[in-house]
Amino acid sequence: MLVVRPAGPSDLDFLLELAILSGPGFTSLPEDPDQLAERLDLSRDSFAGVLQPQERWYTLMLEESETGDVDGVGSVKAAVGLKRPFFSFRVVTNTQSSPSLGIKLEQKTLVLVNECTGWTEVGSLFLKADRRKGGAGRLLSQSRYMLIGAEPDLFADTVLAELRGVFTPDGACPFWDHVAHKFFPMEFDEADRMTGSTDKQFILDLAPRHPVYVELLPEPARAVIGKVHPQGVPAMALLESEGFRPNGLIDIFDAGPTVTCQRDNIRTVRDARQLTVAIADEVEAELPALISTNSVGAFRAVRQRAHMEGDIATLSRETAEALRVRAGDTVRVKA
Repeated sequence: MLVVRPAGPSDLDFLLELAILSGPGFTSLPEDPDQLAERLDLSRDSFAGVLQPQERWYTLMLEESETGDVDGVGSVKAAVGLKRPFFSFRVVTNTQSSPSLGIKLEQKTLVLVNECTGWTEVGSLFLKADRRKGGAGRLLSQSRYMLIGAEPDLFADTVLAELRGVFTPDGACPFWDHVAHKFFPMEFDEADRMTGSTDKQFILDLAPRHPVYVELLPEPARAVIGKVHPQGVPAMALLESEGFRPNGLIDIFDAGPTVTCQRDNIRTVRDARQLTVAIADEVEAELPALISTNSVGAFRAVRQRAHMEGDIATLSRETAEALRVRAGDTVRVKA
């Protein structure tokens, strides 16, 4: 059975393997054991509740319960931009006209902004290639919203997700090569690493202080602004199905889009029901349901069959064991 569970320090080898497989541009999964170890310590302390709510970064692992293999990762960062800025480019459309010539033009510009302070971020969604079919990605993605829905007050009213921008098959990034690299004279991987491991002062020091006119950029750079990496297309579809929409912000290095949704309007947060657990040897239900615990500290999630009648969700013993719940406990269920 696939189970989504909290990540902790013992998952370092699993997380490092996933980081290596994720490839370039995945800022939240650096191929750096020290950074990943710090993140797993942060995850442990977040689920334990020993950090202030806005400092928490919850990391989730997708595990095959029979083998113990970890095949995917996802995360929820309670608040961004508080200790370190959260920089983006805003795509701004300016209208210019000359009545005497009868000419009206719309010019798009990229403006450096820091608008997302305090928002919750869902991210780090990555699965091994052989797990990208059969609903595993949806389980892992939706588990993040079940986590938020379990204790909504721990999270911000606005939730965002950044999607990786376009890279060519040989690993080149058109937006970086033609635009960002002009301001940050270093390798993409170095800039990416510094984004995750420093206070980002280097961005404030080196980023363009004036609007960048999109029409002046080379066509390969213009073509990828706000576009998603091919591997991120399924993730974008999942986000859109939950109600997320582009908000006009893009990543300053790879031009990938930012999408947002109000926390209480996220479909899984809104539609999941709190039900009381009953346990049976056999469960009759037409389709599996998304089921999670009702607390952040003991969070676990699965997609299994549940018979729902009134305020009762009857689960199989195997499902109850995977969630570590007993009869009479409360779970959240989304059919």
